[in-house]
Amino acid sequence: MNQPPEIIRASHIERWSDTADVIVVGMGIAGACAALEARRAGADVLVIERASGGGGASALSSGIFYLGGGTAVQQAAGYADTPQAMYDFLMASGISPDPEIVRTFCDGCVAHFDWLEAQGVPFERSYFPGKAVFLTTTTCLMSTGNEKVWPYREVAEPAPRGHKVAREGENAGSLAMEALLARCAESGLRARYDSQVTALVVDDSGRVVGVRYRRGGEDHHAMASKGVILSAGGFNMNKDMLAEHMPHMLGNAEPLGIPYNDGAGILLGQSAGGVTQSMSGVIATASFYPPSQLIKGILVNTRGERFVAEDSYHGRTASFIIEQPGRKAYLILDSEIFAYPELTDFSHHTLVDGWETIEEMEAGLKLPEGSLQSTLAEYNRHAENGQDPLLHKHPDWIKPLNAGPYAAFDVSFNKSVYLYITLGGLKTNARTEVIDQHGEVIPGLYAAGACASSVSRDGKDYASGLSLGPGSFFGRVAGRLAAGT
Repeated sequence: MNQPPEIIRASHIERWSDTADVIVVGMGIAGACAALEARRAGADVLVIERASGGGGASALSSGIFYLGGGTAVQQAAGYADTPQAMYDFLMASGISPDPEIVRTFCDGCVAHFDWLEAQGVPFERSYFPGKAVFLTTTTCLMSTGNEKVWPYREVAEPAPRGHKVAREGENAGSLAMEALLARCAESGLRARYDSQVTALVVDDSGRVVGVRYRRGGEDHHAMASKGVILSAGGFNMNKDMLAEHMPHMLGNAEPLGIPYNDGAGILLGQSAGGVTQSMSGVIATASFYPPSQLIKGILVNTRGERFVAEDSYHGRTASFIIEQPGRKAYLILDSEIFAYPELTDFSHHTLVDGWETIEEMEAGLKLPEGSLQSTLAEYNRHAENGQDPLLHKHPDWIKPLNAGPYAAFDVSFNKSVYLYITLGGLKTNARTEVIDQHGEVIPGLYAAGACASSVSRDGKDYASGLSLGPGSFFGRVAGRLAAGT
């Protein structure tokens, strides 16, 4: 399904099954934070969740929150980050970012980090100095984006901003959700689980005043006197919406999330007149690192040309690979840095072969005659001096590739299992109010989390943690605003 559901007029409802001040649709990170803040602001809050309990895709995540501006963890690690530096970086690296949304997020990050800790979400005062996709330890702070990638490192002083929850394993997000759901339970808010919102209810003025939801095979109507908050996740499980907005992901990649990430919240918002943006935005990854030594290799396309700085965040690299001819690319290594990629759980990348000479490698990869030889000769000439004038890879990752034998991994989009989440969604302002086609606010309707287009809108500007960070932050904004505070 990729069509918005019907809109229901309040005047047509004969009996309301329930009433609340604020109704929250979905109980992932954004919904939990929204519900908790609305309840603490004095509102009667009703959460409606399709699953049998809260958590959503957030509970399956690696538990990284992208936060900065000088958090306690950053300070403990010796990084003097500022809201302005964070803002400058996100604005420079973003794809058509909303300045007000970015500014609001950056200015509020430190207080938001403190709030998360106050709810019982644990963060160590520890730092990982290397380059990794995620950590399975309890180490907290790590670089997760393109802060050190040119030209952004010249725009703002780089600082690590990925804050991982202190739980071992790949799904530390579960501990964050456990803490937040516990606070929600203590707050006295009400929840309807195993219930799916199927329509929004509006009054004669166009204000959203409630929802219709289905539970146990029956339809119910719940009134919201102050507002409805949509926080129902992205749409990477909806094949119809994917076919419309990013058909190349179908059959070539594996969505990350839960079955309920089917765009229901986005479609509900559209039914009330909300517009969407960045619906082709996607963060996809099949990272070739760790080990980080592989970053010292080069990536080439079928023309034998480099096309992205290899020290880019893995999602940025993937976005560039998808744009190459045939969506094909190869990672070129010499004997001094050769290693197999460590992320093998999802069939990441295949070793093509090894060759004694660059000429043999060029022929073996069926690249245009002389293309790879020319690319490597130019790269090596500057690498001898620690420079990369073409793509400006950071000097930390530059070495001449001249120690044969040589090897190539196929990192093409159709040869690796790329994992992805969608980034597009409902257009909102910095107050999380949903915007219509005329640029006006839809009264009584708010959106946060993956069903809203927020800070990051494209894989080229994404950083690990830009889902949980802004999702939790703007969930709180929505909860306070809907409650009238």
